Amino acid sequence: MNRDKLLSTNIDWVTVAIYAAIVIWGWLNIYAVTYDPEASSSIFNLDINAGPVNAGRQLLYIVGAVLIIIVILIIDMRFYETFAYIIYGLILFLLLLVPIIGKEVGGNKAWLGIGTFGVQPSEFAKFATALTVAKFIGSVGFKMDHMRNQVILFAMIGIPMVLILLQKDTGTALVFTAFTVVFFREGMAPFLILAGIAAGIIFVLTLLVNEYYLFAGIGILLAAAILLGKKKIKRIVTLSAIAIALCSIIVSVDYVITNVLKPHQQNRVKALINPDADPKGFGWNVTQSKIAIGSGGFFGKGFLEGTQTKFNFVPEQSTDFIFCTIGEEHGWLGSLFMMALFVGLQLRVIYIAERQKNRFARVYGYSVACIFFFHFAVNIGMTIGLFPVIGIPLPFFSYGGSGLWGFTILLFILLKLDVHRMQVLQRI
Repeated sequence: MNRDKLLSTNIDWVTVAIYAAIVIWGWLNIYAVTYDPEASSSIFNLDINAGPVNAGRQLLYIVGAVLIIIVILIIDMRFYETFAYIIYGLILFLLLLVPIIGKEVGGNKAWLGIGTFGVQPSEFAKFATALTVAKFIGSVGFKMDHMRNQVILFAMIGIPMVLILLQKDTGTALVFTAFTVVFFREGMAPFLILAGIAAGIIFVLTLLVNEYYLFAGIGILLAAAILLGKKKIKRIVTLSAIAIALCSIIVSVDYVITNVLKPHQQNRVKALINPDADPKGFGWNVTQSKIAIGSGGFFGKGFLEGTQTKFNFVPEQSTDFIFCTIGEEHGWLGSLFMMALFVGLQLRVIYIAERQKNRFARVYGYSVACIFFFHFAVNIGMTIGLFPVIGIPLPFFSYGGSGLWGFTILLFILLKLDVHRMQVLQRI
């Protein structure tokens, strides 16, 4: 079977169709955000002076994504594993350059470029890290329970995180924590993940509940666990250490909020806890986002009929808050359909990952799934007040070339690997 026939026969067309539907709908919503009935601008308007955000420019990004897809599918599948470390190194080099020669947009110095055109290396760091993690875990003789391997894996995701944090882009840096789920899938003990979840829960509870109640609750649980369990010294020491760690988190919350977080980050935490406390200040974004989504009702106001959109009540509506446009113009029904598309894409990616016959492709597939899920869950969660506003895009929907291209590369490298899955003789 020649390569062209193999590609057309084995490529997962269901996933391609879902991808195309999401991208096209995202393009239409970007047009809805920027539509001005008095200006009568066309959706195909390619004038770079039409504004920093316009549907015509997004169309050019989509054309660029199509060209990227063609290149990915033409390149030999072995390229992605063979050159994974080199790709990772090149992206890290670009991340190092950003704080030095990058340009600042929206308070984040995260772009490299000339004039009005720029690329965001952090968006490409996701697929580069996914390739590197997959190659390392897929290497011969790899064992997840070796401490050395675990340290290397956390360094692989930690280095780009630190470099992105230097760009003041906390949201994108946090995306890399999604790789811990991949590690768990490949055999890492769940202790670290559970410890992280417990620490996060305690941190949030400290913001909502008086800390003395939490101290009392931890003390009661510790005493009950010791009395009801086996009274062995090792068990008592372990439980006591856990209790001390939890109490330390509680004590440190106030210090972190006051001395570590910057003023705008403190406001995001305050907006998460009680956005109604200052609806015209730090609670503005979330409050207006909820109003926009709720005003759409069941069926929505109709395409190009969103009033919250037209009068710019919601900031960053073409990027971080693009979901508001869906809720307002297409209503609950449209929002449900959009989420169904993303859930369908997520399930398809997991299905593709599970049917791979070698570990490299499987680990890469789960990396893609975890990155998509993090973006999808956090972006929608922050628009409805479930998560703090940390500024990450909705995949394939939000405006921008770097995001669209980065997510496209992530997905279609997986589809390329999947095309050749039957050529792999055994699972490693």
